[in-house]
Amino acid sequence: MEELTGYVERISYRNEENGYTVLTLSTDDEEHCVTGVFPTISEGEYLTARGEFVVHPIYGEQMKMESYEFSAPGDEVSIERYLGSGAIKGVGAALAKRIVQKFGADTFRILEEEPERLSEVRGISERSAMQIAEQVIEKREVRNAVLFLQQYGISLQMSVKIYRRYGMDLYRVVRENPYKLAEDIPGMGFKSADDIAVKMGIRPDSEYRVRCGVLYVLGQAGGMGHTYLPKDHLFADTEALLSTEIAEFDNVLTDLLMDKKIVIKRVSTEEHVYLMAYYRMESDTAIMMKDLNLRDGSVSVSEIASNLKRLEKESGVVLDELQRSAVYEAVQNGITIITGGPGTGKTTTINIIIRYFIREGLDILLAAPTGRAAKRMTETTGYEAQTIHRMLEVNGDPTNGNGSYFQRNADMPLEADVVIIDEMSMVDISLMHALLKAIVPGMRLILVGDVDQLPSVGPGEVLKDLIRSECFPVVRLNKIFRQAEESDIIMNAHRINAGEIVEVKRSNDFLFILRDNAGMITGATITLLKDKLPAYVHAETKDLQVLTPMRKGALGVENLNKVLQEALNPASPAKQEKEFSFGIFREGDKVMQIRNDYQLEWTVEHTFPTERGMGVFNGDTGVIRRISHFEETITVEYEDRKMVTYPYAAADELELAYAVTIHKAQGSEYPAVIMPLLTGPRMLMNRNLLYTGITRAKSCVCIVGNYDTFVQMIRNNDEQRRYTGLLDMIKQVYGDS
Repeated sequence: MEELTGYVERISYRNEENGYTVLTLSTDDEEHCVTGVFPTISEGEYLTARGEFVVHPIYGEQMKMESYEFSAPGDEVSIERYLGSGAIKGVGAALAKRIVQKFGADTFRILEEEPERLSEVRGISERSAMQIAEQVIEKREVRNAVLFLQQYGISLQMSVKIYRRYGMDLYRVVRENPYKLAEDIPGMGFKSADDIAVKMGIRPDSEYRVRCGVLYVLGQAGGMGHTYLPKDHLFADTEALLSTEIAEFDNVLTDLLMDKKIVIKRVSTEEHVYLMAYYRMESDTAIMMKDLNLRDGSVSVSEIASNLKRLEKESGVVLDELQRSAVYEAVQNGITIITGGPGTGKTTTINIIIRYFIREGLDILLAAPTGRAAKRMTETTGYEAQTIHRMLEVNGDPTNGNGSYFQRNADMPLEADVVIIDEMSMVDISLMHALLKAIVPGMRLILVGDVDQLPSVGPGEVLKDLIRSECFPVVRLNKIFRQAEESDIIMNAHRINAGEIVEVKRSNDFLFILRDNAGMITGATITLLKDKLPAYVHAETKDLQVLTPMRKGALGVENLNKVLQEALNPASPAKQEKEFSFGIFREGDKVMQIRNDYQLEWTVEHTFPTERGMGVFNGDTGVIRRISHFEETITVEYEDRKMVTYPYAAADELELAYAVTIHKAQGSEYPAVIMPLLTGPRMLMNRNLLYTGITRAKSCVCIVGNYDTFVQMIRNNDEQRRYTGLLDMIKQVYGDS
């Protein structure tokens, strides 16, 4: 076996998922090509590689590495090369030279034992000195952590995530409770954690394993929209997950109940099993809603009528009876719910309500669940709206002591007299719970949304449960106004929602292009995006959106995004790109954040001073502006010029967004929407999904595909049932009074 010792001159190729690397190792006399799996490696690092030399038919002689070890560079030249290689952020060649001139061969000891002394070097502050030392130490710790985790089959990227989450505590977590990885680490499934547990000798039928399996199944149910599972359902799903018979299921539930991990609630003859967090959210929400639902008897009907008449005259708006009723309810009640489909006057009603309260000298806050929805609310009302997260002042630290992500809560409530929330169908139980904690009795809460749209991505059916309870003032707007009647988008959306079959006919804003195979549908979609629709709706291609019912299949999000990326943003020497196991990201790509990340920092650099904030949220869409192989980062520009920089290790929080699922498009509005339809699972291809997709379009909907599938979706009114307890809890709270 041959041996080479030297520093890494350059890395020619690296797969971030499995660590396979092709690098050039510079020894005392020459350079050598070395290939193999290096879990962590940076240019400039000093190592000894052992292996066999082979002759590649194209690339010539190279060492096929079998083992290696890192060591701190021993001589001053090697130390300077390492520090100046880019391996340490903030240290370039010139600064590396000054550091080594100051400390010589003692540099690494200084970095580890006396890092504050780096500030003796010109150009290094005390803060920078500590940051440089922390990077050197962290690289060593990450390397050790990755090697430890790889013995359990954990990938390189996942190992880095685990280290980022736990730090040096990861060793204790993995040895004592590997199932905690599945709870805390996005993308770390139960199966991977279970594999580690098996290697550690945990029996397949052990009570400990069953306990973790129950919690995992309940957590997964939350991801599917449920806040609880019926006990029998939970039992069957847990047995299926663990692939074993469970004899002591009731004992496990009792233990979890005693540990306050779950709650079991009997409703009629059925037992509902909740994760403690979801139970508290639903029960607290029911109580807080009742506390807010106060009748304000200080304003008479005649006074409201007089004020409303004056507002209508000033604005040139004439409300119908239902809209008037909405204004009356909003003025007289602590809580008002306004629901209705497109074209039924929700926006006009909100505008009059806003003007009414402003005339009364009241402070108003407007918010919506997503950035796009908040921006649209701002445009349609003329008053600033923000995301609910921003209104509640997300604090960027989900691990703080009280478990709240928001600075606005019961201890520091919102400073307003009226809070209006739009797109309420998107609000899940977690966000609703956080919102209500920041609102005190006496404030007015007005909830606006289309109850016939898809429910929230997160757990719960908040808007639907609130309306079904019949405990709060609800106004259903159902009159389609004359201007809306001129839009085939709006009229066809209402027909579809009513189960009426929509015929293919000539239209200016509701187009149907008949195609019967996936290739032709994809081709037509590309033509529409590149050539036809931008000029037709006076928008850029990047502002149009392809919406599809599913993720998998030829017309699913995953495949469509690959095809559309190559058509709309092909590879070019002028664009940097980075390949990951899940695909390629390229400068200029349209991307979406796929989970809430409260700790990501954003900046708006073209303001003075630079505006900064924390938090990027599930569904936020932006464009990749820069990929830096030197810094190993991807920079994305989101709405309102917010720039967010992701390390490569966090790249799986992003996915291409040329095509997105209809569910992900909730709360958004696009100049034009293209919907490819061919075939798909019955549970997805339903009326509710079709209706939601169509109502995302402002100027034009273009359905490309099979008309029979379109008709079947209209006829299919089956929706996946969600197990939620808010409705029962509201009735219980009101029944107890």
